Amino acid sequence: MGTHQFDYELDDRFFNAFEYSLIKSGNLKVDLELEKQETMLLLKFKVMGTVNLDCDKCLSEFPLPINLYERQIVKFAEDELESDNEEIITLSRKDTEIDVSGPLYEMINVAVPYIKNCEQAGKDCDQEMIDRLNQLSIEKQAEENEQTSDPRWEALNKLKK
Repeated sequence: MGTHQFDYELDDRFFNAFEYSLIKSGNLKVDLELEKQETMLLLKFKVMGTVNLDCDKCLSEFPLPINLYERQIVKFAEDELESDNEEIITLSRKDTEIDVSGPLYEMINVAVPYIKNCEQAGKDCDQEMIDRLNQLSIEKQAEENEQTSDPRWEALNKLKK
């Protein structure tokens, strides 16, 4: 019984340990308070730092600040398969340690916005890249318009009008 404090530093190695990770690099500090009770553990996570993401608009990398406060309940059971609740981690009474890397990774990924852009980090997008992407889009659209002018379809389009 009692409270225990753990501190972790998460860097690129942490994120690279997970296959297909959305986050490739970052620098986060984790303060974990583990409160042990008779029938369960209460994990209180405090995560602060930055993760590096790619902007969905201009494709440049930007640091996104992360500031999380989350809780996780860990219950003890005779059999790990007793629980069907995904919100609660179930441990066997024989277990003497718990791996918090999975829940920690999920918490951080959920904090990442679905649409990521430079404005979220308080900076402007790379205007040169946006101009280039717009130019390529215009060129592709012109190319598609040229391809749709098949003479066989033009006769049908005249009937349609």
